[in-house]
Amino acid sequence: MLWIADSFEAIRDFMELGGPVLRWIALTIFVMWVLIVERIMYFRSTMKSAARSIHDAWESRPERRSWNAHQIRELMISEFSMDTHKGIPMIQTLVALCPLLGLLGTVTGMISVFQVMAVSGSGNVRAMAAGVSQATVPTMAGMVGALSGVLLVTILTRRAAREVGFLEDSLTMDH
Repeated sequence: MLWIADSFEAIRDFMELGGPVLRWIALTIFVMWVLIVERIMYFRSTMKSAARSIHDAWESRPERRSWNAHQIRELMISEFSMDTHKGIPMIQTLVALCPLLGLLGTVTGMISVFQVMAVSGSGNVRAMAAGVSQATVPTMAGMVGALSGVLLVTILTRRAAREVGFLEDSLTMDH
């Protein structure tokens, strides 16, 4: 139980070291990962039954040759595509937002360094150390958050496109 308390203390110290922007980065990364986990769970469970249901509904149609049938097929594929890609643009936005928030942390940290230099003169290194850590920690956190999300959002995007393609290929038109 002691290791849990030590972990929370280390996280708290890290968050204080990075300044207020680090809280926004942490929130952004948390929301991004919640959306990533939701999409992974969707792909592992709901998506397969939805594709099977659409395929069965198409195969049970008595007529699959007319213009109307073609439009119904396109509608089924489009709805499946929308469900499959749901949330992915938001994940992509959050991935792009992470380094920008890191840059904001860098700027605010440097402002603190310059404030210390203006108040205490030119070279109080101890006073500037807090501003330097406040400038570097959010940058690192933003980059780590973006890197952790960019791989998974690419995998999710490709998987969604592949599943839509599989469905499209399986809904055959009668000639």
